[in-house]
Amino acid sequence: MKIRRILATAVAAAVTTPVVLLSAGPAFADTPKPATSKGAAAQQDDLDGPDFEELERLEAAYAAAEQKVEDLTEQRERLKNDLRAGNLGKEVVDELAAAEQAVADAAERKTAADTALTVAKDALTAIEADPAATPEQKTAAAEAVTTAETEVEEAAGAVTGADERLDKAKTAWDDARVALSTKIGLLAEDIKAAEQELAAAEAAVDAFWEDKGDFEECVEDGAVRSTLTGPKTITIGSSANFSLTVKNTSDRDLDSVRSYLFAAQLPESWEDIDEEHPDLDRYFDIDWKTAANPKWTELDFQDDAIELGAIGKGGKVDVTLRLTVDEDAPAGEGIAFTTGEYENEDGSCGISEQYAEVEFDIVEPGAEPEPEETASPSPSPSPSTSAPAPAATSGHTPQGGSSHIPVATGGELAATGSSDVLPQVAAAAGAALVLGAGAVFVARRRKVNA
Repeated sequence: MKIRRILATAVAAAVTTPVVLLSAGPAFADTPKPATSKGAAAQQDDLDGPDFEELERLEAAYAAAEQKVEDLTEQRERLKNDLRAGNLGKEVVDELAAAEQAVADAAERKTAADTALTVAKDALTAIEADPAATPEQKTAAAEAVTTAETEVEEAAGAVTGADERLDKAKTAWDDARVALSTKIGLLAEDIKAAEQELAAAEAAVDAFWEDKGDFEECVEDGAVRSTLTGPKTITIGSSANFSLTVKNTSDRDLDSVRSYLFAAQLPESWEDIDEEHPDLDRYFDIDWKTAANPKWTELDFQDDAIELGAIGKGGKVDVTLRLTVDEDAPAGEGIAFTTGEYENEDGSCGISEQYAEVEFDIVEPGAEPEPEETASPSPSPSPSTSAPAPAATSGHTPQGGSSHIPVATGGELAATGSSDVLPQVAAAAGAALVLGAGAVFVARRRKVNA
C-alpha cells in the first residue's frame, strides 16, 4: 500500500466533496480496524515453515499485483500525456511538419509564378503596341510569357502534390491518435483486471490471517495526540519549519509510535482536481528530524511514516519538519495534516482518533504578507492548541496550529480550525486523513515485515 497515495486520494475526495464527508460522521466509528493477537513480530515467530512459506507466497503475490496496477496506471498516464502533447511518433510528427511546410512553399511558389506571368503579359502587350519595337523584342516578350505560363502550371502541380501529401500526413496523424487512444482504452481494461487481481491477492492475505484465529481488534482512541504548528506564509521556492509534538496520553508505555503527515496545495477550483490522481502534494518536499534522529530525513510522500519509536506514559517526542515549496508552485492556499498510530509488543495497537492541521498561504517572492484577521469563534467542541513555531529558513511568519478530534454532531462533523476559507475543508480532509492512515495500518499489519 502507498500511504501518501491513499491519503492524497482521501484528502482530494474530502476537499472535492466535503458535504459527503461532513455528513458521514457516524460512519467513522465503524471504520474497519486491523486485527492481531500478539503483535506482528510475534505472529511471524509463531508461523511454522509451511505457513511462513505460504504467507511469503501470498505477500509476494500481493506485492506483484500492486506493482502491476502501479505500472499499468503509470503507463496509461504517460500515454495520455503523449496524446495531449501530440507525441505520436517521430516519423508521423516530422512528416506532418514537412507536409505543412511543403504546402506553404508551394503556395508561395504559385503566387510568385502568377505575379511573373502577369508582368510578362503586361510587357508583351506594351511591346506589341510600341511601333518602334523590333521583331526580336516581340519574340523575346512572347517567349517570356510562355516561360511564365509553364512555371504557373508547374507551381499549380506542386500545390496539388503538396496538398495531397498534407492530406496523407494528416490521415497518418489521425490514425496515430486513434491507435494511441485505443491503446489507452485497452490499458484501462487491463488496469481494471489488475485491480481485481490485487483485490483477490489482498483477500487471500486476509483469509490467511483469519484462519489463524485468536484475533483482537486495534482500537481508534486518544492514546496518541499530535500538535502541529507552523508559519502563516511560505514563499514559493523557499523552505519553512513546522513543529510537531506527539504525546502519549495513555496510561501505559507505547512500544512503537509513528506519525503520518500530508501537505496539500489547495487549487482555486475543485473542478481542476483529477480525483483518481489528485497529486495535491506535488509542490512540496518534507524533511524531518528529532533529538534521537538529528539528521534531516526525507519524508517520501509515497511510503514513509515518521518513526518515533517508543514513548513512555505521559512522554512526548518533538519533531522538526522542514517543508519546501517548489519554484513551480502557484501562489494560493496550503494545508498540512498529521495523525498518529501505535503498536505494542503484546499485540495491542491503535489509530489516533485525533488529527492536527495547519493552514498557510503560498506567496510569490517579495509579496507583502497580508495582515492577519481576528478569527471568529470556532464551533468546534474539541480543544485547540497553539505554540510558537520554530524559526523558519525563509519567507514566512509563524502562526499556531490546530488539534482536532472529529466529532459527530447531528450527523455532521463539527467544523474546526480558524480559517474563514478552509474550516470545512480542514475538518473533512482531516477526517479523511485519519481514515486513510487506518486503511494503511490495516495493510501494513498484514505484511510479513510489519
